Amino acid sequence: MSRYRGPRFKKIRRLGVLPGLTSQFKILRCTSKRTTPGSDPRNQSRSGKKSQYRIRLEEKQKLRFHYGLTERQLLKYVHIAGKAKGSTGQVLLQLLEMRLDNILFRLGMASTIPGARQLVNHRHILVNGHIVDIPSYRCKPRDIITTRDEQKSRALIQNYLDSSPREKLPKHLTLHPSQYKGSVNQIIDSKWVGLEINELLVVEYYSRQT
Repeated sequence: MSRYRGPRFKKIRRLGVLPGLTSQFKILRCTSKRTTPGSDPRNQSRSGKKSQYRIRLEEKQKLRFHYGLTERQLLKYVHIAGKAKGSTGQVLLQLLEMRLDNILFRLGMASTIPGARQLVNHRHILVNGHIVDIPSYRCKPRDIITTRDEQKSRALIQNYLDSSPREKLPKHLTLHPSQYKGSVNQIIDSKWVGLEINELLVVEYYSRQT
């Protein structure tokens, strides 16, 4: 299954706020004009109570669309997390949060994860002084993320920095906006994950598919 390229607000209305999929300003504008998922009585009367399968499916879809993954990519991450030590759900979230495209988004160097992916694909981003053009590159503690020393690259990042709201960064990241530089301090703690998600339901969804 390919990466989703359809209407973003459609997914937000169904699954709730997905910060990585579209900008927060658009989310607020969209949700302020429309009812939130499940709040319309007409929809409730049609659909009734959600089945356990649907609940797990929606949590999985929430994870997939927020991080901009294909079904195959997400399944691969679940398998990797299942082989690692610790809680499969927590390891899964750590793997997704430490992707380069997500790190750029969390630093405010891109307004969305698709926007961050485009920066990486177009070779605007360096990790530890080397160009990295793979959005799924797994960042590690002490990695330094910068832009190419070119006017076009810096102008793109500056535009994102100027337009993104100044929110408190998670403890595992540090941003130096004047230097167009971010650093990874440590592996992310689960409480700093940028999405309200029940990761156990995602793991259960895939465990029941195999």
